[in-house]
Amino acid sequence: MNKNWFKPQALPAVEDDFFLPELCESEALFSLILLAELLVLVLVLAEPIMQGFDWVRLALTSLFVQWIVLLSAAVLCRLRPLLARMPVSLASTTCCCVVLALTLGCSAVADYFNLGGAMQRNGEANFYLRHALIALIMSALLLRYFYLQSQWRRQQQAELKARIESLQARIRPHFLFNSLNSIASLVAVDPYKAEQAVLDLSDLFRASLAKPGVLVPWCEELELARRYLSIEKYRLGERLQLEWQVDTLPAQLPIPQLTLQPLLENALIHGIQPRIDGGLVRVEGSYREGIFELCVSNPFDPAADARPSRGTRQALGNIEARLAAIFGPQARLIVERRDGRHFACLRYPCASLPQEA
Repeated sequence: MNKNWFKPQALPAVEDDFFLPELCESEALFSLILLAELLVLVLVLAEPIMQGFDWVRLALTSLFVQWIVLLSAAVLCRLRPLLARMPVSLASTTCCCVVLALTLGCSAVADYFNLGGAMQRNGEANFYLRHALIALIMSALLLRYFYLQSQWRRQQQAELKARIESLQARIRPHFLFNSLNSIASLVAVDPYKAEQAVLDLSDLFRASLAKPGVLVPWCEELELARRYLSIEKYRLGERLQLEWQVDTLPAQLPIPQLTLQPLLENALIHGIQPRIDGGLVRVEGSYREGIFELCVSNPFDPAADARPSRGTRQALGNIEARLAAIFGPQARLIVERRDGRHFACLRYPCASLPQEA
């Protein structure tokens, strides 16, 4: 499997900072066509009311306006890379000039072939002036709307990034303190293992800080989790049994940093540590049709709920908040108990984040 199949990104951000959207895309094109039809209705209804509705006039006006809209979208789509390198004011002026030129050109063609019916020659100047003013007003309003939408989108991305970084900053100390507690329990029992665990923790924390960011490849998150388990293995010994079912996951699948480790920590604290004979922690993962699912399960003892214990309930809430912030409302963290086991399962779509290299 190609390890470059997936390319993780920091955030689901817009492609660039230019305010003019890709007008060649189907969604933007549909919006322009719909707005053009609304403009046609306004123009037709603004004319003096005659007996009966002039459907022919509506059809001809619609055809005329749609030609201008589609031609303008095609030309601006081609010029977008060039416009993106210009200052905003110059790019906006250029867009207005393009729309104005196309409007006057289409008006001249319609006038030459009498597509709108015979026109009195004394009204020729008003004919072109009317179309030019409508084109300038509509293009200026649309460009202003695109600019404000771009600024709002940029502000939204900045707020989202700050929120995720805040959540990320909270979980790092939590991760460090719980690892140190595990090592502290080894100092009096087995100083050699405690020393080895400190060295492992050093490597582990260096790895977690090596690439600060929101998303990391699955292979890096898995390696970090294995290093954490090696520390806990010193303390729990044979009581800790592990089963991994993650071989089918792509190595570069994006996952929020420090997501698997808190799930494993929760499983060890509540499922393995209270049991004299320990138990099995199972990690299962799948990626199908753009949906990533990961489950960490451990033995469940109903009597353990009555005993107070340190846990990672705050960390689980942190994971859920980060998933919702990065992947949207479709992301889920489900905690349930069935068949004598405790399950913590996360699920989120990432089909739009990975890109084929």
